[in-house]
Amino acid sequence: MYWTLDLASHLEDAPFPATRDELIDYALRHGSPLEVIENLQDMEEEGDEIYESIQDIWPDYPSKEDFLFNEDEF
Repeated sequence: MYWTLDLASHLEDAPFPATRDELIDYALRHGSPLEVIENLQDMEEEGDEIYESIQDIWPDYPSKEDFLFNEDEF
């Protein structure tokens, strides 16, 4: 299982909090690449674990604070 910014970006608008199965369903319905679905399927199924955000799936996912730009300038 591997995540990239491009792959993880397909889950940004997912209906968090969600279970692994709900995320797989979301990815399928929204036409996410096969790699996204495979990554979600490879995640360990620990009962009905709830994922609160993309950071629960990929802890290294960058947040807006990680980018060096000032939104007020736009």
